Amino acid sequence: MKKETITLQTSSRTDFLPITKKVQAALSKMNAGDGVCTLYVPHTTAGIFVNEGYDPDVMRDVEYALEKAVPWRAGYAHSEGNAAAHIKAILTGNSQQVLVEKGKILLGRWEEIFFAEFDGPRSRSLIITCSESSS
Repeated sequence: MKKETITLQTSSRTDFLPITKKVQAALSKMNAGDGVCTLYVPHTTAGIFVNEGYDPDVMRDVEYALEKAVPWRAGYAHSEGNAAAHIKAILTGNSQQVLVEKGKILLGRWEEIFFAEFDGPRSRSLIITCSESSS
């Protein structure tokens, strides 16, 4: 298994960073071949997902829908005041797997990998591991 950690800087409380190019650069650094790449976010108020990266309105709509579903202030019991960030991180998830062929991420035409910040701005980590097929 090959492993690389990258650092990401978010700029607002909710921030969706397109990171496909950064992940691809990490794969190149690892000399990845064919296999499966796992992207893991080791934070409880951030997540990762794959979705459309072509039209920026999609991310605005995602942010709007998540805020409507899980508003920042709603009488939560968590004393740090960031319960909504924890809930949104649960909804997006803390890991994704992507296929890699000849060292290149296999994504659909409009797909982008996004790092999701829900309690920023912060410096965050993303752990990338690759398991190559043995064929």
